Amino acid sequence: MPFTPRDPAVLKQLIAREVEGLRSAARRQAGVRTAEGAEAAPEAGAACACGGSPDRAHSCPGADDAHDPWACVCATLPAIPVSAALLVPVRDEAGTVVDFTVRAGNHVRAAEWLDAPDRYTGRRLREVQPGAAAGGLIGALTEVLDSGRALKAHAVDYTEHRRDGLHRTQLLYDAASCGGNVLATWRPARNRTELLSLDAQYIASMGWGTWDLLSGEVTWSEGLSALFRLEAGQTLTLAELCDAVLLEDVWRFGRLLTALLEGEEPSGGEVRFNVLGEIRTLRLVGHPVVAMDGLPWAIHLIARDLTAQVRSRQRLASSRRHSELLEEEAAAERRVAAVLREALLPTHSAELAALGLSLATAYLPAESEAVGGDWYKCRRLPDGRILLAVGDACGHGLGAVARMAQQRHALAGLAHAPGTDAGQLTTWLNELLCADPAAETATAVIGHIAADRTLTWACAGHPAPLLLRGGRASALPTGHRGPLFGLVPGHAYATATVRLEPGDLLLLYTDGMVERRGEDIIEGIKALGAALASCGGLTAQETLDRIMGDFAAGEHEDDTCLVALRLD
Repeated sequence: MPFTPRDPAVLKQLIAREVEGLRSAARRQAGVRTAEGAEAAPEAGAACACGGSPDRAHSCPGADDAHDPWACVCATLPAIPVSAALLVPVRDEAGTVVDFTVRAGNHVRAAEWLDAPDRYTGRRLREVQPGAAAGGLIGALTEVLDSGRALKAHAVDYTEHRRDGLHRTQLLYDAASCGGNVLATWRPARNRTELLSLDAQYIASMGWGTWDLLSGEVTWSEGLSALFRLEAGQTLTLAELCDAVLLEDVWRFGRLLTALLEGEEPSGGEVRFNVLGEIRTLRLVGHPVVAMDGLPWAIHLIARDLTAQVRSRQRLASSRRHSELLEEEAAAERRVAAVLREALLPTHSAELAALGLSLATAYLPAESEAVGGDWYKCRRLPDGRILLAVGDACGHGLGAVARMAQQRHALAGLAHAPGTDAGQLTTWLNELLCADPAAETATAVIGHIAADRTLTWACAGHPAPLLLRGGRASALPTGHRGPLFGLVPGHAYATATVRLEPGDLLLLYTDGMVERRGEDIIEGIKALGAALASCGGLTAQETLDRIMGDFAAGEHEDDTCLVALRLD
């Protein structure tokens, strides 16, 4: 059994010894640069692509005559994978740099709405990038010329008013002096993959970091920096992490690090840290990067903040020790859940009536004291479509209401992403639940009604909507139905379409309406369909009133939610 320190100072000494041992082993195998190869490159100007100096005319190997050395530099620009341009300073009579002329550029766009640099050739920078001056770029490039120091990751909130409206993106500029000119590159601060990764970190309260044991370099994701209340880009060394660990948990952290430094893959565990005076519980999972000789040269750590869950478990454990208090809290929870449900469940907007749609909704608890996770959503989206959804989060009580609120608000946010369909929304919502180990299963029907009255819908293990048309009620076909939320990560939910007609009434419901003890759910759906068929000619509200009048609470063990939408 390896020794596991319980004191931060001892743990730091152990880490230092292990790291020094790994570096010693690496030095014995490392190649050594010769003195000649280690000499620094000349400081004056950049070299020509042929090896000559751009400060003077010269002949390239294989060339018959002297040529413009800058042509060599310009010829290399297309090989640069980000937007790049060679800039010539424009000076006033006093010799002050007031602008730059684009001598050459490559074909890479930093954003879809920005032109490629090769379209700027021969034009002034202020003309082709009018948002650059406001971001301080001209001054920054001038400083590169005056000081000779390279510009690295200079952030500019670039805003431009184009024919189709205002556009904004954050660009990072890098530049270096090049024989009296400036070679500049620019790129978006974050691409789409980075943004999705960052969103995922914040949604899941997680982050990751890498510690290079040989160079000492430390790299953290923004999510990990946020967990430790640090600015983006700030990191902690392994020794600094040891100082932040709660004294009682040093042995847990030490056991994890000891295993990683030995090249093993431990199962991970929960470790408490003191973060700016607040105790945070993190679930740590580690992975060593092992070389061919079997020795680790870097370690990865993934951390997920479990503080909220731990505090919930502590509250629950405390309540179990006080049975009387538990009853009081349970009663208070039911009251809060009921009030919360009333506050969270939407009221249908009058704007639907202006679109020729009438909506009626109802929530029916199975018992007077039980509040479940049934929810619905019906609203007009900015693109003119109607979002229509109903769902059921597993369980009862405040926890179910909280899960219902999370799912419903997540759908409301995702639904505003431009160009999304019901299948994409259902897939994204499933990924959110699958990524949360504390989440439970759920079901939902999510659909859009377009301007031409076409319903496009997806289903995640939920009963199909019933359509009342011409005095007949039938369930919509469910050949595309997918699994419950939270069961199958990565599942892509399919959609189906149905053209709605004037006078149609669509009934969405949760399974509490059709589930009865000792009876097949198919029979319950048939009974509900028969009740709906008797409502021909009624309004949406009259239809729900009649169905609820036939509802016997004692026959149902689960709560239910009903949404009736009629096309007038």
